[in-house]
Amino acid sequence: MRESASWLAPGRVNLIGEHTDYNDGFVLPLAIEYGCRASISPGPDGVLRFVSAQESDPVDIRIPALQPERVTGWAAYPAGVLWALDVDLPGLTITVDSDVPLGAGLSSSAALTCSVAGAANDLLELGLSPRELVAVARRAENGFVGAPTGGMDQLISMLGKAGSVLFCDMRTLDVRPVPFTLDADGLALLVVDSKAPHKHADGEYAARRRSCERAAHVLGVTALRDATLSDLDKLATDSEGEELVKRARHIITENQRVQDVVALLDSGRVREIGPLLTASHASMRDDFEITVPEVDVLVEALLGAGAYGARMTGGGFGGCVIALLDADAVDAASRAVAEAAGARGFAAPHAFVTSPAAGAHALDGSNAG
Repeated sequence: MRESASWLAPGRVNLIGEHTDYNDGFVLPLAIEYGCRASISPGPDGVLRFVSAQESDPVDIRIPALQPERVTGWAAYPAGVLWALDVDLPGLTITVDSDVPLGAGLSSSAALTCSVAGAANDLLELGLSPRELVAVARRAENGFVGAPTGGMDQLISMLGKAGSVLFCDMRTLDVRPVPFTLDADGLALLVVDSKAPHKHADGEYAARRRSCERAAHVLGVTALRDATLSDLDKLATDSEGEELVKRARHIITENQRVQDVVALLDSGRVREIGPLLTASHASMRDDFEITVPEVDVLVEALLGAGAYGARMTGGGFGGCVIALLDADAVDAASRAVAEAAGARGFAAPHAFVTSPAAGAHALDGSNAG
């Protein structure tokens, strides 16, 4: 076993394709500059020690206690990775330091699990491929933490490419980098953290997933990726008909929007994706019902400030909004969202410009290889 290993894994912004991942659909995320650094080294026999720069106290776990539901709080995520590796573990010390904003919908959890997975793979010399590490990180969140995520976050955190969004088919897990270099076109992608608290987010996320599964069952398809708009009439007769129609309509139209955005980007017609971003937000607001007033106000403010398109990004019920803007409009747009939030008595938002960053990787200076 090596002396130590250190990895960095990024958070993410999803350009478009919300809640389509667990419906075997299409997503178009990008890795961002914010990330989590994980360092792992040998520790006391029989003990896993988890240390976070963001937490005051370390968490010690005896290796026999490494089981779902026996570890809670932030340490459940790195603990889940070690559990998902399904190997005999020595005593280890896992140290993490993340600058991904918590609660912003930028996938701080995937940054954490993917960085730990990469570092553990190197330290223990397991020889797992990046694709296999994606599966480990996803199993940690689904099987250990109990978070019903669809896999997009781990995929982009591990496989992201600088200068590109990643077109992902969540059924086959095929991915294709699509160039997204906005500077050349005088554009910028502005991210605005609404600071809205994620009220009931976990329960509502699970409820949306159940509705999608119910709709697919009623339609007799494997997943809503296989449904079409002409199928919606078949859902109307179900006992949950009105809700199922709305949920399915969002997934069907969102999958199409993702493909339309990819086609435009492939053709170099970047500004033309704006209306599709805005249509995605309207669908999340009206059909999937996952937005909150704070993010709706920010979207309207950004559009009023000249954005080509704007939408909430992430699972919903708070979090961030993104906008495609001319680069010289960023300052004015940032002021506009601050004023709009202040006028409604909302928390002051935090805005920053982002561009696609590299996916998870070993850090220079570690003994990883």
